[in-house]
Amino acid sequence: MPNINKALFITPSNIGDVILTLPALDCLRANFPQAKITLMTSPQGKELFVDNPYLDKLIIYDKYSPLRKKIALFFMLSREGLDLVLDFRNSLYGALLPAKFRTSPFLRIPRNIRHMQERNLYRLRQALKVAPSGAGIAANKSLFISETDKDYIRGLLEKNNISSEDKIIVLAPVARGANRRWEKEKFALLAQELSKEYKVILVGRDSDKSTTQYVRGEEKNIFDFSGLTNLKQLASLLKYAALVICPDTGVLQIASYMDAPVLALVGAGDELKYGPWTKNKKGIISRELFCRPCIEAQCRFGTVECLRFIKVEDVLIRAREILENREERREKGEERDNFKRILIVRTDRIGDVLLSTPVIKALRENYPNSYIAMMVSPHTKDIVEGNPYLDEAIIYDKDAKHKKWYRAIKFALNLKKKRFDLALILHPTNRVHLVTFLAGIPKRVGYDRKLGFLLTDRIKHTKELGEKHELEYNLDLLKYLNIEVKDKNLYMPIRQESEKWVEEFLAQEGLEETDKILAIHPGASCISKVWPLERFATVADKLIEGYGFKVLIIGGPKDMAKSETVAKDMQHSAVNLAGKTSVSQLASVLRRCQLFISNDSGPVHIASSLGISVISIFGRSQKGLSPARWGPTSGNSRVAHKTVGCVECLAHNCVKHFACLEAVSVDYVLNIADSLLRDTHEINRKGVSNRGGVPKIDLIWR
Repeated sequence: MPNINKALFITPSNIGDVILTLPALDCLRANFPQAKITLMTSPQGKELFVDNPYLDKLIIYDKYSPLRKKIALFFMLSREGLDLVLDFRNSLYGALLPAKFRTSPFLRIPRNIRHMQERNLYRLRQALKVAPSGAGIAANKSLFISETDKDYIRGLLEKNNISSEDKIIVLAPVARGANRRWEKEKFALLAQELSKEYKVILVGRDSDKSTTQYVRGEEKNIFDFSGLTNLKQLASLLKYAALVICPDTGVLQIASYMDAPVLALVGAGDELKYGPWTKNKKGIISRELFCRPCIEAQCRFGTVECLRFIKVEDVLIRAREILENREERREKGEERDNFKRILIVRTDRIGDVLLSTPVIKALRENYPNSYIAMMVSPHTKDIVEGNPYLDEAIIYDKDAKHKKWYRAIKFALNLKKKRFDLALILHPTNRVHLVTFLAGIPKRVGYDRKLGFLLTDRIKHTKELGEKHELEYNLDLLKYLNIEVKDKNLYMPIRQESEKWVEEFLAQEGLEETDKILAIHPGASCISKVWPLERFATVADKLIEGYGFKVLIIGGPKDMAKSETVAKDMQHSAVNLAGKTSVSQLASVLRRCQLFISNDSGPVHIASSLGISVISIFGRSQKGLSPARWGPTSGNSRVAHKTVGCVECLAHNCVKHFACLEAVSVDYVLNIADSLLRDTHEINRKGVSNRGGVPKIDLIWR
């Protein structure tokens, strides 16, 4: 070990970069406790080292100072008799000052040493030409926090009624660079959600007040400490945190140095180089865009998508894993293939796509940093656009825009540019198997039918046996990948513009907020699913007379004739909405309803996902088409279905005039409705709200 009596330690300019050099300073002090250390830092880094008793001298270097001052500083340092110069700024001082040992600006650092704090330690080792001992590094921190600073933080917490028993989460919602900045609106939602269980403290500079005040809002469990601490006081505060959540900023590096649990929101940056390095619990939330990591100050594509794709739900999932010490599951998850860009494929109908939404959430929970997209048909895009666990909806129009083969191939080649490494094909078709194959996705998982040989991984297709629900068949592909599924609830996004449209529409039709609304859907995709139209009319009339319902008739453009027939057959008036709503608007309509009666169709699953009481009328008994596979999934739903002794169900080719549908009588459906409504009334009487945020129902019984 060389003899070092005098050393010059030159830090970079930015606060985060300065912190990343402190492990090297710790190591230097631990191995050469007798050395007198002169530290040169920028004006920004000054407050980190003022009054540090372990430094012999502190020099504030301003790169904008006159040349004569820089020359004078050089000659002053050259007379110091330095044994070691550690220059992490790569300046002329490090290159020209006389010293026995020095860092080299031309040093080539091995590729396996990625993180900057490790690279800085490597530069120290190479400067000394020996490997210094690690002894004592953790014992003497170079970021000196005085008792005065510690007392100040204790007083600040006490002033805000935050005790040592409280679990504290620190949020740093402001970052300087645009490609590091998460939206303040998302930080506000995150803070509100976390404040239900924890004390949330916002930190930042005084100039960040407008942002932190917006994030805080009126929440009592959120405290704005921005502008109230210097950097050393902030470091002291972070020691109290159960978790620090921040973008790629100086706060991230300070928290790592103070060994606080950290969850970093990383945009364009390289987390392997600048991510959290605390020995405590840590996590990273990022999105695997094809263009990252990127060190450019300005996005070369003219937009900043890096952090926009990170959703509040992503951060909450990862934060709770860390806070609840659920790292064992995380470690098991890392033993699986680390898919960074995942494509879910489901290009059939509305109900099918809705029954696939638990797959999206399960993938997000198991791969929180992955970029997850879903390929769907144009008419189902409203189901997935706005899903908080999904990054992108890719529209594949097999019936129009991409119908011709050369356009399908062009679509596949464009898909290839997105560099997905996993495709999960939930419904097998020749086209999607070919498209994902031509897109060059390395791992393609699906069912062994319809060009199934183009897949890399196939599971046996037994859906036609109807042994379980379609939802469970979707989840089978996740089980094949050893992906854990905890939540099987469907998810339908509700859009503000659709809510506004429905509000205006109901007002135009004279419907009040207090009105009880029944929706009926007499249409379906196949004649074998259509219950007699006159029975829909009779059921609607009876429920109007018995329970005071107002009735909406819903349906797509193909259902308009059926809906008009039902409206004419009814003795009471009804509002006919068939063909007048988008899928999103339909969801907002159904959200206002207390009961929905429908043939086996996609809207059944929309209503089911929203927690509305549903009666789904089934005819067919063929196993793969039966209620066991396609029935509604919510607890407050029922199936109206009768078996009529058919040896074989021919579905739409029925030769018995759909006797199964004829067997479902008006009284049978009304009895189910009465049972459902009474159950709902009992739930609300006890004060238990319906799933999905549906308003409680105050029924009038007649």
